[in-house]
Amino acid sequence: MKLVTFSHRGRTSIGKVEGTRVIDLAAADPALPATLRGLLAGGRGLLQRARDVDPERAPAYPLADVRLEAPVPDPGKYLAIGMNYGKHVIEAKRAGVDVPDSQVWFNKQVSCINGPYDPVHMPRVSDKLDYEAELGVVIGTRCRHVPAAQARDVIAGYLVCNDVSVRDWQRRSATMTLGKSFNTTGPIGPWIVTDDEVPDPLALTLRMRVNGEVRQEARTGEMIYSIYEQIAYLSTVMTLEPGDILATGTPSGVGAAMDPPSFLKVGDVMRVEIDGIGHIENRVIAEPA
Repeated sequence: MKLVTFSHRGRTSIGKVEGTRVIDLAAADPALPATLRGLLAGGRGLLQRARDVDPERAPAYPLADVRLEAPVPDPGKYLAIGMNYGKHVIEAKRAGVDVPDSQVWFNKQVSCINGPYDPVHMPRVSDKLDYEAELGVVIGTRCRHVPAAQARDVIAGYLVCNDVSVRDWQRRSATMTLGKSFNTTGPIGPWIVTDDEVPDPLALTLRMRVNGEVRQEARTGEMIYSIYEQIAYLSTVMTLEPGDILATGTPSGVGAAMDPPSFLKVGDVMRVEIDGIGHIENRVIAEPA
């Protein structure tokens, strides 16, 4: 399934995409939760109930007539791994970044979450705005101490992420959190593609286009630490909950690593594509007063 959070005529609901239509799950079955986070927390039984909603008998809207929101607008955690593609590590070292020998994780505060087609603000306090195309993993099962060999069992599905970063503020905190958490710098979506519809999440191509120009392109199999190793590592430390989002790393080609650096400007359009998942597209605008 492609699970969405959408708005239509002032009402927000959850749905599933069937072709060019959005099936309104909450209207079709009042027993289903009103949010995707709630749906995921209900486990496989509720997901199956959502699958069983007959698209021919349920309320539906043309996809073009709805506003797609961030699929999970309120995750308990939004965690991202840094320097998880070999060529990106090389460009980071060239820029003077110290790269440890273990997984590097940071928080994107959940207030940064943004819709798949909503604008990203150029901060008033910086002009060092940068892009990072990433595959997002959405946790579907409350879990702790998950072996890598069993990690796929706790994945609900996948979405597209752009780990937009404010580079000068990123350097102000050893955890990178400040520069990763400005409002609007967490566009995700356009939907969650459930795990059963992705034959191999380590065989996907992702790319970033800025104003139509390809800046990043890689296969997810090029990750240094696979998504399963990431889940094993994180769940050693903390309990992962349904709806938590893991951004699994960006490949080389970020603007900060160019010579000279090429940061985003107001008016630029970022488009992240992941084959088999979908795309998100966000225009940079000046931060409103």
